Amino acid sequence: MGEVKVLGAWGSPFSRRVEIALKLKGVQYEYIEQDLANKTPLLLKYNPIHKKVPVLIHNGKPIVESLVILEYIDETWKGYPIFPTDPYLRAMARFWTNFIDQKCNPAILQIIWSKEKEREKVIEEARQHLKTLENELKGNKFFGGERIGAVDICANLIGFWLGVIQDATRIQLVNKDKFPILCKWIHEYLSCSIINENLPPREKLLSFFQSRFIAQAWYY
Repeated sequence: MGEVKVLGAWGSPFSRRVEIALKLKGVQYEYIEQDLANKTPLLLKYNPIHKKVPVLIHNGKPIVESLVILEYIDETWKGYPIFPTDPYLRAMARFWTNFIDQKCNPAILQIIWSKEKEREKVIEEARQHLKTLENELKGNKFFGGERIGAVDICANLIGFWLGVIQDATRIQLVNKDKFPILCKWIHEYLSCSIINENLPPREKLLSFFQSRFIAQAWYY
C-alpha cells in the first residue's frame, strides 16, 4: 500500500493514536520525531496550516488531525476494524471521539494550567465529563465492546496521561470508588500489548508535567 511515515512528538497522545491504529492494522511505517518548539521544514511543508503533529504521510500525500487520520487508516487498510461498519454505530463512535476531544481532554489538561483559585471548578468540570464518558461504557470491556476501537484509541489521554497528571499534581481526579467502570477500562486498556508498547516513558512524562505545574504555581 505504499510508503507510510508519521510525524509525531514523543509525549503527544494525539500522535500516539496514529501509531496505535497503524499497529492494530499491521501497517509498517517510519516514525519521524518532531520538536514542536523548533518546527522542522518537513512539518511546515506537510502541515502548513496548523503546523502541529500528528501528520500521516502516505505515498507522499499528507493527512492531518488525528481523528481524520484514524478514519483514513481504517478506510485504507483492511483487517482490524477501528470504526464500526454499521452506519449508526459508526456515527456514535464519531460522536464520542469528538466528545473526548472537545470536552474531556481540555478539562483534564486545564488542571495543569489553571490558577489555584479556579482549580476546584476545573476539577469538578473534568469529573462531570468523565462520568458522562463512563456511563457510555455500560459495563463493556471497551467502548466498542470486546475489542479496542476508535473511541478507546481516542481516550488514550484518559487511559495513560491522566494517571501521570494525577501523580504530577497530586490531584486525585479518578479513583475506583467514584469511577469503578472507567478504572476497570483503564486497566484493560493498558493491559493490551499494542497499547502498552506505544506509550511514552512514564518518568519523562511525569517530569514534564511536574515542571509545568510548578511553573504555574510560581507564576500565579
